[in-house]
Amino acid sequence: MADLSEYRRKRDPKRTPEPVPAEDVLPRGDDDAFVIQEHHARRLHWDVRFERAGVLVSWAVPKGLPPLPDTTRLAVHTEDHPLEYATFEGEIPAGEYGGGLMKIWDRGRYETLHWGEHKVEVVLHGSRVRGRYLFVNRRSEQEKRDWIVRRLDPPQRKDFAELPRFVQPMLPRKGNLPEDDDVWGYEFRWAGERAQVRVEGGRVDIRDGDGDEITPLYPELRGLGEQLGSTEVLLDGELIALEGGKPSQAALRRRAQAEPRQVKRLLAGTPVLYLPFDVLHLDGRSQLDQPYTRRRRRLRKLGLEGESWRVPQHYTGGGADVLAAALDNGLTGITAKRLDSVYEPGRRSDAWLVITGSRR
Repeated sequence: MADLSEYRRKRDPKRTPEPVPAEDVLPRGDDDAFVIQEHHARRLHWDVRFERAGVLVSWAVPKGLPPLPDTTRLAVHTEDHPLEYATFEGEIPAGEYGGGLMKIWDRGRYETLHWGEHKVEVVLHGSRVRGRYLFVNRRSEQEKRDWIVRRLDPPQRKDFAELPRFVQPMLPRKGNLPEDDDVWGYEFRWAGERAQVRVEGGRVDIRDGDGDEITPLYPELRGLGEQLGSTEVLLDGELIALEGGKPSQAALRRRAQAEPRQVKRLLAGTPVLYLPFDVLHLDGRSQLDQPYTRRRRRLRKLGLEGESWRVPQHYTGGGADVLAAALDNGLTGITAKRLDSVYEPGRRSDAWLVITGSRR
């Protein structure tokens, strides 16, 4: 039964910009509107709300609605919200219930196929999400609010590909500065640790060059997932640790070999920086067959800028100048990458060349 008493109990209209309607008769619509709000609270999640009997029946979905039919995700049933909440965007003050940025991620109409106490089946017609979804109550005695949600239709795009956990890294060969300089791109070598970062539903998974998970060692990268939000991506890049403002292999070893109880203490004294230089998968599409220039362009468009991560610059042509700049700044050298090269998983390729000071 529709009820806003719990909603009102948790909010003070003098302290939050959220709508808090007076206690009067609930408005009635056609029970066919929905909204999905991206909520940057203590943990990023998506609030999925359906107009029903004068309120918005709501679920908090930590990783967002699944794009694939064989994926099940948690959906926590929360208190009913007023219909006015369907247009709410803004900053809920810190310290208030649900404090953080709230913005509308999608909205539209929905069809009801089944609406019961333990099962809800709907068809969404939004601008970003379209298809049939099923919400099922897990009937857990410990946590009765826990539901699961899964997609019943095929993916919205026929060419949709699942986000991989890990891709064997492409490796460079040792070489000299290319003579056909204008068909190569150049990147600094940072003497760090190869790492892939997978972001799904705002959650970060970090793996080293062998595919072993190292996520707990680098909690400062969790914000990278929150910045990307619903963007699902697999990044290839390098982890470096700074000491005296310069990359330090010794400092990176301290972080990489830290015991769980030491990680928090090392955060301040030995910060790490993640430098993604390639994108391998992006929003349901593999990027492995795309040329280097296109992959770099898509990587740059992600806007990855944070205290502990940033996309390093690359340069087209001018390899001798880039190498000189690297050596002048205490780096070991550069990597040259053919502008038309695809990503070759697990292969040591002539399309990528390591060039050091001895090979100028």
